[in-house]
Amino acid sequence: MNEIRTQVQFVDIDADMAGQRIDNFLRNQLKNIPKSMVYRIIRKGEVRVNKKRIKAEYKLQAGDLVRIPPVTVEVKAEPDVPSTKLNKVAELESCIIYEDEHILILNKPSGTAVHGGSGLKFGAIEALRALRPQARFLELVHRIDRDTSGILLVAKKRSALRHLQAQFRNKTVEKYYFALVMGVWKNSCRKVTAPLLKNEVNSIVRVNPNGKPSDTRFKVLEKFDNATLIQASPVTGRTHQIRVHVQYTGHPIAWDDRYGDRRFDAYTGKLGLDRLFLHAAYIKFVHPATEKLMEISAPMEAKLERVLEKLRKG
Repeated sequence: MNEIRTQVQFVDIDADMAGQRIDNFLRNQLKNIPKSMVYRIIRKGEVRVNKKRIKAEYKLQAGDLVRIPPVTVEVKAEPDVPSTKLNKVAELESCIIYEDEHILILNKPSGTAVHGGSGLKFGAIEALRALRPQARFLELVHRIDRDTSGILLVAKKRSALRHLQAQFRNKTVEKYYFALVMGVWKNSCRKVTAPLLKNEVNSIVRVNPNGKPSDTRFKVLEKFDNATLIQASPVTGRTHQIRVHVQYTGHPIAWDDRYGDRRFDAYTGKLGLDRLFLHAAYIKFVHPATEKLMEISAPMEAKLERVLEKLRKG
């Protein structure tokens, strides 16, 4: 690992960069230096905005001129960029269901993580960056589980990211999932509000009175002899929320390796299922630039449709 001394930089802040705290901006600009050094150079007055000292919580404004002082940074080996020739990466191009200059919407396949890490070299966001090398900015707006398929929003501008994440925080985004669950779901069960607590060691989530408030709305779409197709709409966005709430009601999702039932997996496996039957099918939000209401639907993969057809035939 080598060290290099950077040159002093002057950065003009445009509208897309505006709104960030200066400490977060510097951490993005100086990726290989410790966080403590970022705060040290701010505290010492080495970072200037419009030739003036600022505090770490200062929010950048369009038209600001930021002086970034020279610092010593560690140069790490470049991580492997996923090749666009890899099948899994190339296939993602055909999974894009909407794109403009502000946002990109992916119908993510099951088995693809949203980002790399934890032993994974790359995920959907790294693959999209490889497919869009000219894009200056590509960031996840939200996340869905690796084994869940369906709608994933990606921002192509920082302003779009802020706008969309604010909608998620304010719970104005409407979305629903399709799930195949064990047994016959009662029509009267339309809401589950059991609090959820995540184990930080193994990431298993359980219903616990000390957990975070959690709210999921449900609707029965189709009933079969030993299973039910439901629509699940999470009001809050807890980890594994839908999966744990349906397990709590006694109706786990088919092929859920954490919260499922092996008997139900064996039953649906005979119908050709070999993946989690949870699909992010629909989302409604306000476009970050046009302010128009957008409604996007993502079709289920053929494998899931075939399982439903076999269930209909009994």
